[in-house]
Amino acid sequence: MSAALSLYRLQQVDSQIDQAQSRLRAIRQTLDNDDELRAAVNQSEAAADKLKDAERLFKQSEQDVEKQRIKLQQTEASLYGGLVHNPKELQDLQKDVVSLKRHLETLEERELQVMEVVEAAEKEVENSNVSLTRLKASRGDQFQVLTDESEIIRKDLERLSSERSAVVTDLAAQALSDYEQLRKQRRGLAVTTVSDNACSACGTTLTPSQEQSAHSTSQLFHCPSCGRILYAN
Repeated sequence: MSAALSLYRLQQVDSQIDQAQSRLRAIRQTLDNDDELRAAVNQSEAAADKLKDAERLFKQSEQDVEKQRIKLQQTEASLYGGLVHNPKELQDLQKDVVSLKRHLETLEERELQVMEVVEAAEKEVENSNVSLTRLKASRGDQFQVLTDESEIIRKDLERLSSERSAVVTDLAAQALSDYEQLRKQRRGLAVTTVSDNACSACGTTLTPSQEQSAHSTSQLFHCPSCGRILYAN
């Protein structure tokens, strides 16, 4: 695949991403004009973040408890397995078992405390979602339509992001750098096509030799007027 074709495909993906992000911003602006609704959304998102943090702590607590139980089991196996006969070593093992049990109790208490935090966070999420749902319903169909559209757009953006990553892997670093620079300079449009012997972006007519260069797969050709990369299929 030529670099011009890869860049043209990248441009198509980026243009779709730009449009999707622009629409998301417009939707967000419409929704954010409602102060009460914005507060409810923020509260719901904050509750969800708090729950994620609590669940992460609980998972870590579970892992800590499990590791401590394994240490205790291994130490008790050494103590009662009959392989250690030295009184001093047996005494040390007994002390280790007592210490490990004490620390295990501490970890289990901590696990229960974190579990209570998780349950409280779950309740907070439930309550905030109920409040948000009621508020959304009171705003009528427009809000739901915009919310549904934003969810569709977010999924499209995830798909487009994957497509972009796939295209970028085939591009040389310098070509990608030039493309990104042109995107900044030319309002997001770095690559365009040749249409009717002219640059489809600025309309500059190309000479036969320039059009032939645009068809070349060995090197990139830029519009002599606007500087954009030209792709001629």
